[in-house]
Amino acid sequence: MPQAQSVAAADAVLIAAWQGGDEQAAAELVRRHARALARFLAAAGAPEADLDDLVQETFIRAFRAVGRFRGQCQFRTWLLTIGGNVLKDAARRFQQVRVVPLDDDLRSRDGDPHETAVAGEAEGRLREGLERLPHMQREVFLLRAQQGLEYEEIAAALGTSPGAARVHYHHAVKRLKESLQ
Repeated sequence: MPQAQSVAAADAVLIAAWQGGDEQAAAELVRRHARALARFLAAAGAPEADLDDLVQETFIRAFRAVGRFRGQCQFRTWLLTIGGNVLKDAARRFQQVRVVPLDDDLRSRDGDPHETAVAGEAEGRLREGLERLPHMQREVFLLRAQQGLEYEEIAAALGTSPGAARVHYHHAVKRLKESLQ
């Protein structure tokens, strides 16, 4: 956990510098967190074509509200929460069904055709399973499994308790396992 604390401390220094007018500090915060934010948004169902706009909108909202960031969780966790809200707002605007794409590096382009077909079917079942999860279970699952956040961080980001986050994660894993069988 010392690395997480040093990241949080470095983020706090950058936030203070940005609030003091240092544009480079804001650029550094974007550089440090944009890729993880884009992965989170893609896994949460953002279309690839909209990712850059959603990441940009998330940072705009975060920088406008940074005065309200009190360090109750890591900056990245707070940012992912804002990103989830940006995605919800966009979904309401577009009224589209969102697909949860898997990263390209998870897909193998070579190998046994049978194994490739089986993997493709499993990926489809996983995607469908993620789409069918209740909203809170899907967000907890993605924050834990994809972003590696601790339950305390997830609870702070989603406005729930660590115990409730554990329960949501447990139910999400159970449902996803069932969808893969």
